[in-house]
Amino acid sequence: MSKVKRKSGDDSLDPDSDSVTRAESGSLSFEGALDRLEQTVERLEAGEMPLEEALELFEAGVTLSRQCNATLEAAERRIEILIADRADAHGANDGEEAIEDFDFEDDSEDFED
Repeated sequence: MSKVKRKSGDDSLDPDSDSVTRAESGSLSFEGALDRLEQTVERLEAGEMPLEEALELFEAGVTLSRQCNATLEAAERRIEILIADRADAHGANDGEEAIEDFDFEDDSEDFED
């Protein structure tokens, strides 16, 4: 895999680089990984590269996709815990899950002081 150049003080990667290693993708923020994944997809869709380079880029994209998915799953678990904690605090937990759809408009007044 080719070397990836980082911009100083930034999570983003040099758009001219061909791929990202697993270790490098793990150090990206969610937004940085998603941005890099979008760049990867665009380059693959353009289809103007040798097969070996496309395979390396595809592998990097899979790694980035898995990282983004894991980050989203962790965020979902955190939200479920927060919602369950809120239900417990309001006495709504009678042994059944009390997860409900989140509606920002209805819940925004809960955060106003």
